[in-house]
Amino acid sequence: MSVFADLVQQLADLLQPLFGASAAAAAIVLFTALVRLLVHPLSRAAARGQKARAELQPKVAELRKKHGKNPEKLQRAVMDLHAEEKVSPLSGCLPSLFQLPAFFLLYHLFSNTTIGGKANELLTHQLLAAPLGDRWADALGDGGVFGGAGLVYVGLFVVVAGVAAFNFRRTKRMMAANPAVPAAGGEPVPGMGAMSKVMPFMSFFTLFTVAVVPLAAALYVVTSTTWSAVERAVLYR
Repeated sequence: MSVFADLVQQLADLLQPLFGASAAAAAIVLFTALVRLLVHPLSRAAARGQKARAELQPKVAELRKKHGKNPEKLQRAVMDLHAEEKVSPLSGCLPSLFQLPAFFLLYHLFSNTTIGGKANELLTHQLLAAPLGDRWADALGDGGVFGGAGLVYVGLFVVVAGVAAFNFRRTKRMMAANPAVPAAGGEPVPGMGAMSKVMPFMSFFTLFTVAVVPLAAALYVVTSTTWSAVERAVLYR
């Protein structure tokens, strides 16, 4: 933890001439961008995997007609098809999984008052008028929605809502173009209809995350989701 704190502090020191008191916030944005650059090859692989899975759908449909009455045999045949075509059904999860450690590091770093037995100096940093270790509830208690810290959160919520709306429309289009595949026996997968209706709204869950985590972690989430929206728009065009 102390090594990570030193890294953030060093980045903040480098950015101090440009961003002044908000240098640590800028360092978190830069750190997030570096993480996303490292994960980008996995994102490209996930995009290729999704396109490959879409191209395999006609063959999967043929297997379903052939083995529809034997779910176990159908499952093996589909798995063999994916292995033969070198398509991993889990590739789309990897970019998100590899980002979780960075998010939790920031969360814990800005949730602790001490690091390595010393006072956590990073908690003295701010984004404009909002301390990086505070949450939205703290901003509401110190000036309200339109106080100095409250307005910082208003700006973040506007950005997150815009990205969520973009992702919502995009997810709806993708689900319309790729409807849910029925189960092996030809019947719809139980609960799939409800999941299909709920899934587009998952984009707006980021608003809740930004509201309850420390501002530093919220900055990571906002930067990462914005990057992801642009990246996916380019890779999946």
